[in-house]
Amino acid sequence: MERRTFLRTAVIGGSAAAFGGTLWRGAAFADPAQPGAGPYGALQAANGNGILLPSGFTSRIVARSGQAVPGTSYTWHSAPDGGATYADGSGWIYVSNAEVSSGSGGGASAVRFNSSGTVTSAYRILSGTNNNCAGGSTPWKTWLSCEEVSRGFVYETDPWGVNAAVQRPALGRFKHEAAAADPDHGYVYLTEDETDGRFYRFRPTTWGNLSSGTLQVLVAGSGTSGPVTWATVPDPDGSPTLTRYQVSGAKVFNGGEGCFYAAGTCWFTTKGDNRVWAYDANTSSISLAYHDSLVTGGAPLTGVDNVTRSASGDLYVAEDGGNMEICLITPDDTVAPFLRISGQSGSEITGPAFSPDGTRLYFSSQRGTSGSSSGGITYEVTGPFRR
Repeated sequence: MERRTFLRTAVIGGSAAAFGGTLWRGAAFADPAQPGAGPYGALQAANGNGILLPSGFTSRIVARSGQAVPGTSYTWHSAPDGGATYADGSGWIYVSNAEVSSGSGGGASAVRFNSSGTVTSAYRILSGTNNNCAGGSTPWKTWLSCEEVSRGFVYETDPWGVNAAVQRPALGRFKHEAAAADPDHGYVYLTEDETDGRFYRFRPTTWGNLSSGTLQVLVAGSGTSGPVTWATVPDPDGSPTLTRYQVSGAKVFNGGEGCFYAAGTCWFTTKGDNRVWAYDANTSSISLAYHDSLVTGGAPLTGVDNVTRSASGDLYVAEDGGNMEICLITPDDTVAPFLRISGQSGSEITGPAFSPDGTRLYFSSQRGTSGSSSGGITYEVTGPFRR
């Protein structure tokens, strides 16, 4: 496991006192991630797609909102948001949410690629839902699409578009953002996009079946590092009391966003305070992987949002606003820009996900150059990613 690299203690203010007056035991102590040279070198001039990339990397546009996906007759959805990839024989599938209302095409779509990366089809996998922001993939190859509305649902969808989407109320009704499945411990972690949001986990009664189970919320002191406990949410339906107010002492997270699990750790972001958190599932402890106020000099990463991880252990964190970058946090605690989209300051970067072989990175500019949900652009970047 990689606790040495990403699990760090960042003691701010009274956090030590919040955990009994001493630093919590068992953590790998390290400084917060600091700006430095990225592993791929400096960004080059913007290419024909308006993307600044390191030398050796190229990009292409996969789809544009309101237009047919090239090579298909399927019209790509507005406001593309969270995404994930799935192996499909010798090819793969990229799924993407639509962060718009049901009346404007809310739901999710998918693009299928063959072994050479050529688009072979595109299709709808979820319809009639509202503001589907992020989500997460499952080990049993489904896509969890999350509604970012008050008392929103999680929908379990089929990336192949064969099986009908299923509403999963057992995962709680709240302003969902992202989900991350943890097959090592049998949980699905969930973020909540509220200024006083919470961090949840769901244990299915039977792993692989999300129809029933127990929803819990993280409980801790006011600090940013240390051991945590979990408490059961009495009423996952969130009515009449919203889920985030049902458990006294539940830890507040300011604007929960992206969420990704790997190697015993669930990383999640909070946009309201520009933090990347690490939850160590083996020790049930939290710490900070990044906080913009703790960097020396100017912070390269602001507006933290969706997050994914490469096979090399690098975290790729997309910006909502800022200067429209995807930044990476390396295993040696360096944070650096990986790419930047120019001329789209009214947009945000969403849905970063690697192809199953790790050679291609997919993501979207949710509103493109127009600043409108109908102007979204979905990209692919190919190059010598560390593996």
